[in-house]
Amino acid sequence: MLTPSPTQLLFICSQNRWRSLTAERLFDHHPKYEARSAGTEPGARVRVTAGHLGWADTIIVMERKHADYLRQKFPDSLAGKRLLTLRIPDKFQFMDHILQDLLRERLREHLGEDIL
Repeated sequence: MLTPSPTQLLFICSQNRWRSLTAERLFDHHPKYEARSAGTEPGARVRVTAGHLGWADTIIVMERKHADYLRQKFPDSLAGKRLLTLRIPDKFQFMDHILQDLLRERLREHLGEDIL
C-alpha cells in the first residue's frame, strides 16, 4: 500500500530568520507535512524564488505585505496555490514560545485541524 506524499508547506516572512524559520522547525519530522521557509527581503537568510512556490502545495505568509509581494513578483507561480496569511507581526525571536503557540493557533484556524 502506498503512503500518501506529505503536504508541502512554504512559510514566508521578511528575513527568514525568526517567524518563518520557527514555523518550518515546528514541522521537523511531521508525518503528514513537509515544510520549508523563505523571506521576501534582499537580505533574507533564504530568499523566496519561483522554485519555492512551485514546490509548495500551500504557501503561508506572516503578514499581508508578504502576500502582496508574492502576488506582484510571482503571479504565475501562485496560480492554483492556496495562499494563507497568519497575521503574525515581526516582534518575536527564533523559537520564541509565544510565537510557537501563536503559529499553532493560527495554523489550526486555517488548516482546520490540530496539526501540531
